[in-house]
Amino acid sequence: MPIEAIQVITTTAERSEANAIAAAVLQQRLAACVQINGPIHSQYWWNSRIEMSHEFVLTIKTRRDLFPRLEAAILAIHPYEQPEILALAAVEVTPGYLKWLEEQTAK
Repeated sequence: MPIEAIQVITTTAERSEANAIAAAVLQQRLAACVQINGPIHSQYWWNSRIEMSHEFVLTIKTRRDLFPRLEAAILAIHPYEQPEILALAAVEVTPGYLKWLEEQTAK
């Protein structure tokens, strides 16, 4: 069965938290690449009111079949009570990138 590439997005309040998540998922070979961007300004509903904060965005490049393990790894160390963990399907992927992604996430 051919692999399916996805990007998983999560956010953290601190760069150190983002770095810790990136290191953990890379060391476990649950991701081929993690990009950290920010800080960004976020506004969102939480506990019946609008909150504002600065956050860091992690874009995690991985395979769809690894999502359950990746989600568990993120939840194990993420400090948020309810972190954003979104998986976005890659509609088209170049063959070379897909090969690299598969090689980097193979154990």
